[in-house]
Amino acid sequence: MGDQTHYLYPNTAFALSLVAGTLILVSASMAILWVYSGASLWGGMMGAGRGMMGSMGFGTMVFGGMATIGLISGIVVLVGAVLLRSRPREYATWGVLILVFSILSFLGMGGFFVGGVIGIVAGALALSWKP
Repeated sequence: MGDQTHYLYPNTAFALSLVAGTLILVSASMAILWVYSGASLWGGMMGAGRGMMGSMGFGTMVFGGMATIGLISGIVVLVGAVLLRSRPREYATWGVLILVFSILSFLGMGGFFVGGVIGIVAGALALSWKP
């Protein structure tokens, strides 16, 4: 009869969520490396985004926090993709997880914004999939 295994899990949602999670993870990692390398956000009198005593400035801390949210979102989207593949009976749970963390990823650049959009599409596809 042929191989019917491709009907046992949501192929498209899995593939798109892998791409989205990877993009989100890469963009957040780049942002974190940029922030903590001492790069200047806005320059200014103290330079390098630092405060008066050489500590991290408020803008640097906020951007670093947002990039960290993006990093966590990318990890969760990737984990959701793997679980969608390995536990397809729980597709609604993984679809919601992928969808929510793809939306949250926009706080940390959202995978160059393309990754967040792809993640939203992948989450919607996972939710609409019927075994």
